[in-house]
Amino acid sequence: MNNKEKLQGIFQHLHNNPELSWEETETTSYLRTELEKYPCAITTFEDCTGLTADIGSGKPVVAIRADIDALWQEVNGQLQANHSCGHDAHMTIVLGVFQRLVNQLDEFEGTVRFIFQPAEEKGTGALKMVDKGIVDDVDYLYGMHLRPIQELSYGQFSPGIQHGAARFVTGEIIGEDAHGARPHLNVNAIQIGAELVQHINNTHLDPMVPHSMKVTSFQSGGKSTNIIPGKAQFAIDMRAQNNDLMDAMMTKLEQITTLLAQLHQVEINLSIGANVAAAKVNEDALNFIEQGILDKFGEQRLSPMITTTGGDDFHFYTIERPHLKASMLGIGCDLQPGLHHPNMTFNHESITDAVDILTSTILNTLKQT
Repeated sequence: MNNKEKLQGIFQHLHNNPELSWEETETTSYLRTELEKYPCAITTFEDCTGLTADIGSGKPVVAIRADIDALWQEVNGQLQANHSCGHDAHMTIVLGVFQRLVNQLDEFEGTVRFIFQPAEEKGTGALKMVDKGIVDDVDYLYGMHLRPIQELSYGQFSPGIQHGAARFVTGEIIGEDAHGARPHLNVNAIQIGAELVQHINNTHLDPMVPHSMKVTSFQSGGKSTNIIPGKAQFAIDMRAQNNDLMDAMMTKLEQITTLLAQLHQVEINLSIGANVAAAKVNEDALNFIEQGILDKFGEQRLSPMITTTGGDDFHFYTIERPHLKASMLGIGCDLQPGLHHPNMTFNHESITDAVDILTSTILNTLKQT
């Protein structure tokens, strides 16, 4: 069995066995089994999923990260865990780079750390790994992400991804129910929700910076249609191309809900769920990935850095540890219909191409740092 067939077998196993954020126990076990086939120093964690593996020794320390969790969504009429964001491919790519470099230890000096991070979809996995200290001694950090066909076609690669910030807020309107014939005895939570949507739609921030805020879920009332509901639950999806605008948008939302609560004499609570920071791409790291693309595939396969409204918690590493030099490889793979679509597909040939690029990138970083 050649290397490409091995990687396809690994991918198929990971694709067929998706696990949700913080529940990636079997995924972690499988990854450890694959890594233990080679000489390396593996670290696992007692209180969470995920693991790291080190090869080589000393400085510099260059790390590469894969996210390992899946989404929960309806697929062909059935709710299930599903790898529709490409994390199965990301794990396969990092294992492929590991298999290449563990057989080339005599070709470089320094340490390579392979990070298999849980809970990217929750926006909390990178922060947990930072708390574990796994990047405290790292000089360069590389990531990767499959890109939808609208951004990159198959065979094209970008040396950086300028992700935006994303924040997912849940809220609750807390009032009292009333009889449908006596609307003067309470305030209809559905009407408060309608006002919330209107105020959000009338929120204006810097038009030069892409951003959006929208209500994506609202539940109120029950089976009895003669009750005016006083309570409701809602969710809001927030996006901004930089972290400062995200903070400004959150301030606006807090002002809106505070004023609505005062006006209608109800309680409105907000809670931040997943929270993903906008990218801080390092020019040196970007240049090393660009060099890796050029080394393997030439200028005709090199695309400029991508700016996208999507988010990734990868960027918490550089925010929490500013010394890190980091960038993400954008992988063109004809991904359709889109990321997070339950029936997402892509050209699997891109997996070995990405392994080639990132192996070259890491070797160049080790030799030139």
